[in-house]
Amino acid sequence: MARYENHITALSDYLEDLPDTDEPFWILGRRYHIKSERPALLLDISSRLWFTYRKKFSPIGGTGPSSDAGWGCMLRCGQMILAQTLVCCHLGREWRWEKDKRQPEPYSRILKCFLDRKDSCYSIHQMAQMGVGEGKSVGEWFGPNTVAQVLKKLALFDEWNTLAVYVSMDNTIVIEDIKKLCKIHHKNKNSTTDTSAQAGAFSYNHIHLHKSRTGRSHAASGYHSIWKPLLLLVPLRLGINHINPVYIESLKECFKMPQSLGVLGGKPNNAYYFIGFVGDELIYLDPHSTQSAIDPESSKVVDDVSYHCQRIPQRMKIVNLDPSVALGFFCKDEKEFDCWCSFVHKDILKKPSFRMFELVQKHPEHWPPFVPPTKPEVSTTGAEFVESADKLFESEEEFEILNA
Repeated sequence: MARYENHITALSDYLEDLPDTDEPFWILGRRYHIKSERPALLLDISSRLWFTYRKKFSPIGGTGPSSDAGWGCMLRCGQMILAQTLVCCHLGREWRWEKDKRQPEPYSRILKCFLDRKDSCYSIHQMAQMGVGEGKSVGEWFGPNTVAQVLKKLALFDEWNTLAVYVSMDNTIVIEDIKKLCKIHHKNKNSTTDTSAQAGAFSYNHIHLHKSRTGRSHAASGYHSIWKPLLLLVPLRLGINHINPVYIESLKECFKMPQSLGVLGGKPNNAYYFIGFVGDELIYLDPHSTQSAIDPESSKVVDDVSYHCQRIPQRMKIVNLDPSVALGFFCKDEKEFDCWCSFVHKDILKKPSFRMFELVQKHPEHWPPFVPPTKPEVSTTGAEFVESADKLFESEEEFEILNA
């Protein structure tokens, strides 16, 4: 496969070529054998949307920076994990990108969500300014937890995708809270109560109807349940200065899950989007390359070549990973979430090692009540809204360090 001409400067732990090994490569829940499936492996990796530093975009906030070089790497990684969520949601995990090949309409719409302009839902402008509400000035480096909180809040203004974004707290994932967040109950059309305004925000192309736990359909009682596609983000600290080796095998298991979106992390002040592993090496997409911003006004079709990394993927030793990470998972419907819970119980929680996180059924009694977030009542557009985000949202608590 052709290598993309925009070469990224190799880092000290960059391993030049893919190893000729019998060990499997795991990429976002898919297994490959390099000796027989090298082209398929590289095509899968190059199909992931790749967001890097950009320059010459409109100043953030009107008077702020016009490039995110040097500070925006974690924001770009956050864009990549969210873009993978939207790809899975609209195109499916098996979708592949090839240069000069016509792509389905949702692909172009996904890409436009991330263009470097203030009115794109998940642009660098929106993310940087939403970070102000998390105590981060525009131009300041973000950590994985901050990016997770920013994505959760920006998703409230995304009426096309209608994602339910759950960010775990205190290393604990609460099944009851996620189902409360994702399942919306509506009266049926013949009901006397008009719910059209509330339901209109949901895209029924990728939201599924479900039966209640008793097996009796809600439709029989005048109600139906809508499941909003779930983006599950799990911020963790897996050690003090470096990742504690006791968590490495569990981290690998996360990449094997069909619901895997990868991991946000890296090294101090250098963020990467980890999409898989081979042996004891992590495979990642690197945002540390500065490209010129794409001008979407000059053409109706976005030149997408620079949004796909067509070079041999970079790798680093797992032991060099900074302990601050955020795991990502996507569950399109309730059945996928239930399957994910089963994977966690079997492959993460029952292994004879320290647990990376806890998965519990009920909301802890000592926690504040769980209230699904709602879009704040504002009379401005999303682009204008984020300029005063710190006044509308309270900053989330930082996650705790896991005890090893």
